[in-house]
Amino acid sequence: MSIFVTEEWKEMAEFMPEEYQQVFNKVKKATDVMVDAEPEVAPTPKEVIWTKNKAKLYRYISDKPVEHKVPILMIYALINKPYILDLTKGGSFVEYLVNRGFDVYLIDWGTPGYEDKNMKLDDYILDYIPRAVKKVLRTSGADEVSLFGYCMGGTMTGIFASLHPELPIRNIVFMTSPFDFENTGLYGEMLDEKHFDVDKVADTLGLVPPEMIDFGNKLVKPMSNFYGPYVSLVDRAENSSFVKSWKLLQKWLNDGIPFPGEAYRQWIRDFYQKNKLIKGELVIRGQKVDLSNIKANVLNLSGQNDIIAQPHQVEALMDVISSKDKQYIDLPVGHTSITFGSKATKITYPTVGDWLEERSN
Repeated sequence: MSIFVTEEWKEMAEFMPEEYQQVFNKVKKATDVMVDAEPEVAPTPKEVIWTKNKAKLYRYISDKPVEHKVPILMIYALINKPYILDLTKGGSFVEYLVNRGFDVYLIDWGTPGYEDKNMKLDDYILDYIPRAVKKVLRTSGADEVSLFGYCMGGTMTGIFASLHPELPIRNIVFMTSPFDFENTGLYGEMLDEKHFDVDKVADTLGLVPPEMIDFGNKLVKPMSNFYGPYVSLVDRAENSSFVKSWKLLQKWLNDGIPFPGEAYRQWIRDFYQKNKLIKGELVIRGQKVDLSNIKANVLNLSGQNDIIAQPHQVEALMDVISSKDKQYIDLPVGHTSITFGSKATKITYPTVGDWLEERSN
């Protein structure tokens, strides 16, 4: 019995018209789903091969031999947990790449504490990512590495690659990673410096809570984001496949992590308010970021339905990098469905896998 459906309600339902009973049963099943135990996530076997502060570098383990000599380092955003890339067996980007014979690594930034409130993007980009890359090269015995950046993690990857043209980076896959923040829709309106004081937010909170970021994201399409998932659950509660995916995705969406205040201040001011990166004005620890320093092979993916990193924000990278082998593809997906769900497994996974396979031997 659901905690939301009492015995009294159950008895009353027996006297309802049939169509009302059907609705009642759907609501009951949906509420049962919401109070079920959380699903297991991150099923692909892995080991920790390096740590720094809260961050861990994972290497994924497989019984299959590595078939491609260039390893892949996956880099995700600071504000969500990276297991979206390894959500469930049969629906895991990591699992797919491992099964195709790639040597796969991933940086898990961990959950920052209040003592990390002064962490800047500079620290992650110049202290963490370079050491992770060097550890991947040493562990794999490879001469070159492929980088895979998703969302904000891709933006950070682009900055890192720009500042380290001397490192042996053969391939970079950017996935829904924004580079041009000139026209960001409602995000730009909400974060406009005329009425959004990022200094007051960062100085007051120290760590920006995940609930605040999640609320801001949902405000872009409030009806769809606040109520849509639950309407869909009531409508499809009898579909076990849908329910499994719904529970997995809701677990991840509600499992956010705080944003260190100084990094948040930079992300909002330098990117959303000043659009410094694409203009060539961004400075990271005294070094100006020049995206034209990127010469690696590049696959740049956007989602046609993505409202967080809109296609034009993603595609802008193509005009500034120096790569001779570069490809931009706008896939028929959204910001999350590019990496989880039926479209991801049928479209995104093979698109990335095929592209990397041709350039990893």
